[in-house]
Amino acid sequence: MKSFNKWIADGTPWVWLNAAAVSASVLLVVGLLLLIGVRGFTHFWPLEIQEIVYLQDNGEEVVIAGQIREEENVTAQRLRESGLEVDENKQFVTRYLLKIGNRDIGGQDFRWILEPSIQSIKKPHSMTVFEREEWGVFIGRLIAVREAGQLLGNADTWVDFQQRLERANELRDEINKLKKGSIGTVNYRLERLRLRQRSLEIKGKLAPVSLGDIETEREALKAEYKGLEEALARLYAKLQRDAVVVTTAAGQELELPMSSIVAAHRPNQMGLIGKIGHFFHNIWKFVADDPREANTEGGIFPAIFGTVLMVLLMSVFVTPLGVVAAVYLKEYARQGLFTRFIRIAVNNLAGVPSIVYGVFGLGFFVYTLGGSLDRLFFPEALPAPTFGTGGLFWASLTLALLTLPVVIVSTEEGLSRIPRSIREGSLALGATQWETLWRTVLPMASPGIMTGLILAVARAAGEVAPLMLVGVVKLAPALPLDGNAPFLHLDRKFMHLGFHIYDVGFQSPNVEAARPLVYATALLLVVVIVLLNLVAIQVRNRLSEKYRGLES
Repeated sequence: MKSFNKWIADGTPWVWLNAAAVSASVLLVVGLLLLIGVRGFTHFWPLEIQEIVYLQDNGEEVVIAGQIREEENVTAQRLRESGLEVDENKQFVTRYLLKIGNRDIGGQDFRWILEPSIQSIKKPHSMTVFEREEWGVFIGRLIAVREAGQLLGNADTWVDFQQRLERANELRDEINKLKKGSIGTVNYRLERLRLRQRSLEIKGKLAPVSLGDIETEREALKAEYKGLEEALARLYAKLQRDAVVVTTAAGQELELPMSSIVAAHRPNQMGLIGKIGHFFHNIWKFVADDPREANTEGGIFPAIFGTVLMVLLMSVFVTPLGVVAAVYLKEYARQGLFTRFIRIAVNNLAGVPSIVYGVFGLGFFVYTLGGSLDRLFFPEALPAPTFGTGGLFWASLTLALLTLPVVIVSTEEGLSRIPRSIREGSLALGATQWETLWRTVLPMASPGIMTGLILAVARAAGEVAPLMLVGVVKLAPALPLDGNAPFLHLDRKFMHLGFHIYDVGFQSPNVEAARPLVYATALLLVVVIVLLNLVAIQVRNRLSEKYRGLES
């Protein structure tokens, strides 16, 4: 009994209890990341195409082809209640979720099939998956290639198709470059010209000379736009020249324009090395491409770009505000009832729900400040708002306000760690209080400041609720950073990984197609947050090493 009491008094049980809690937390985090990773990455693996002869409820046999995405056992009673005929002797039935594609033909690209109704399964080598700009993927056989209305008579149809697909992708890249680059720049300059003319009209300074200069510049831009439009029409004509003849597994023949096909592969002919290469190629496209098909196809590059840019701007706003507030509270303010009240208020702000910050940002930043800025500096654009609507600037400010308490508290903790003797030594050597603060105290407290910034970044990057009110959108037509002056467009709306997860997971019309993208995007959001934090942690560690000797 004495040994047991001594064991308790030593605190050993609490050490083991803490170790168990930490181990359980680590296992939960690792398990969560593994679940997200497995569910997300399997979406990019090229699954083989199964051609299945299937017996429908009316006794008719149909031939369907697709990729088996899920497998589950369901109770036979559940199937009977849904109106399906199931053998009375069976308690459980296996069913498969088959991605059949061809939504423009059958109306849906996923279908559940029951194992007892499967008559036969085979894996034809000729089955091809065509990724398209619209209507999702097409799964079928490539029959022929048509060039300018004429069928090609070459023996190797697949090689002909690959050559023309490469040509179509090159033309598509030229079209996108022309639309987003030159044409976008001309449109932007025309709009700026219109706003300049409207501004002169409001101010009563639109003299005939100024109007003549504006008209001359406008005519030059219109001529440039007409030339670009003609070049774009020529590219579209070249892109629409070719087509492919394909058939479904049931034998239905149709023609797909090459302009609608993004990529194609034959998973049944791939070996392990080929599948691995295709897997990483799909991941790269997911990271680098723009979304399409209501965000259920394509990539998420604009969302990654918007998330990183917003976090960087938020860091620029929140760091000086948080540091100045903490320095005042710690170094200058008289420590009394009022200061304690401010600290309590700051701590309470850290617990306010994020949606409240979103409502405040919408009401104060967007409607009040933004509306005032529009009336003062952008009257020529009214009634269309410039800053009187959600955008990158207001979203960054809202998240800076949301994370401000974290930075203030961390900075104060960092300032508290600086020994008083260092301040007194600096003052004794003739330095002023400001010089002591700027040259000695703040550099030594910088690791604490970076800790606050790390926590702020971790929270801000994953917030969704306030952003839905102050600037984030489902699909942004243009990035907030481009080659048009002033290059960084703080008034533009943007995409965000967190909102993208919400939109794809809960607002998508195609739930089955969107589900793996939710996991993949969630994993990518975690990776982005980790990378941003690693950069901040590296800076903090270097600052800690630099000033470690001064703290002792």
